[in-house]
Amino acid sequence: MEAQEEKEAQVAAWLKKIFGDHPIPQYEVNARTTEILHHLSERNRVRDRDVSLVIEDLKQKASEYESEGKHLQSLLMESVNFSPANLSSTGSRYLNALADSAVALEIKDTSLASFIPAVNDLTSDLFRTKSKNEEIKLELAKLEKNLTATLVLEKCLREDLKKAEFHLSTERAKVDNRLQNMGFLKAKSEEFRFGIRTAEEQLSSRGMDASLSHQSLVALSEKLAELKRQTIPLKKKLESYLDLMPNPSLAQVKIEEAKRELDTIEAELTKKVDMMEL
Repeated sequence: MEAQEEKEAQVAAWLKKIFGDHPIPQYEVNARTTEILHHLSERNRVRDRDVSLVIEDLKQKASEYESEGKHLQSLLMESVNFSPANLSSTGSRYLNALADSAVALEIKDTSLASFIPAVNDLTSDLFRTKSKNEEIKLELAKLEKNLTATLVLEKCLREDLKKAEFHLSTERAKVDNRLQNMGFLKAKSEEFRFGIRTAEEQLSSRGMDASLSHQSLVALSEKLAELKRQTIPLKKKLESYLDLMPNPSLAQVKIEEAKRELDTIEAELTKKVDMMEL
C-alpha cells in the first residue's frame, strides 16, 4: 500500500512538473493508470537525464573549441601579428569560404593534408553517384519500354475484349432466337402429336385396322428395309448361280419366286400406305 501511495505521489509530482501552471487533465486514479503513468515518468526521467548529459557534453566541447580558437588566434598574433579583424573584405570572404568548406567537408582543420583526402572522397562519391544515376537511367528506360509494351498489350486486350463482348452478344441473340424457335417447334410438335392422336382415335372409332396406324406403318417400313437388306446377299448368291450352266431353269424358278414374294410385300406395304393417306 505504501509503495502504491509513493508511486501516486511521484506521478502527481511529475504531472505537475510537466503541465506547470496549466491544469492537470482529469483521469481515473487506479492501480493500472498509476502504473502506466509511473512507467512513463521513469522513462521521461531517464530521457531528461540523457539529454542533460548530451547538453553538458556539447557545452564542454563548445568551451574547448572556444579555448582552442582563442589559443590559435593568440598564436597567430604572436607569430605573424595577424588578426581576422585586420583582413580586408576580400580576405574575410576568402577566410569564411575556407571555414565553410572545412565545415562542409567535415575536416578537422584547413590544411592541404585535410582538404585533399576530403576532396578526393567527395570526388569518389560524385563518380559513384553519377554511375548510380546512369544505372537508374538505364533501369528507367527499360521500365518505360516495358510500360509501353504493357500499354500496347492492354490496348490490344481491350479491343479483343470488345470483340469478344460483341461476339457474345451476337451469339446470345442467336441462342435466344433458337430458344424461341425451339419453343415454337415444341408447341408445334405437341400440336401435331395431339392431332395424330385425335386422328388415330377417329380412325379407330371408324373401325380402321390397327395395322394401318403410323407406328405399324413405321414398323412395316423398318421390316421392309431389313428384308431388303437381307435379300442383298441372296441376290448376290443368285447372281452367282445364274452364271452356272447346269439346270438354269430351276434357278430361274427360284429367282422368280423370290421376286414375286418381294413384290407381294411391297404391294401390301404400298396398299397400307395409300389407305393411311386416304
